[in-house]
Amino acid sequence: MKMKRLEHDLLTEKYTKVYHEEEFNFNAPHTFDVVTDKDRLDGQGQLPVAIQRIHFQEGPIKENGVNGVCNEDLIAMVICRLEHFNQSEYRCRENSMAITKLEEALLWLRKRTTGREKRGVEGTHAK
Repeated sequence: MKMKRLEHDLLTEKYTKVYHEEEFNFNAPHTFDVVTDKDRLDGQGQLPVAIQRIHFQEGPIKENGVNGVCNEDLIAMVICRLEHFNQSEYRCRENSMAITKLEEALLWLRKRTTGREKRGVEGTHAK
């Protein structure tokens, strides 16, 4: 699978880089690799080392079964981490604001799902 670097103005690459597949089905990439640079044993600079691969749901669940994480799953994981940081000495306004905005993202995704359920098309490729 050929991977392409994810680029975003707010994404730093100080410690890690994110890649996603170049070619994909169902209108969006499903596989993402997070890598870091490590010194190569041959002394020829840096070698990317995979830290984690994340595979998102590919296609509608009712048509393809559950085969990956949902957007909501990943957002919920980040909320959980930030909430735990905020229960420690690392509590800060920025974490609280990020939690609020991530919860807002979950709300909008839930609204989308509710609308699709009402139309009888949730879990399918139909509009």
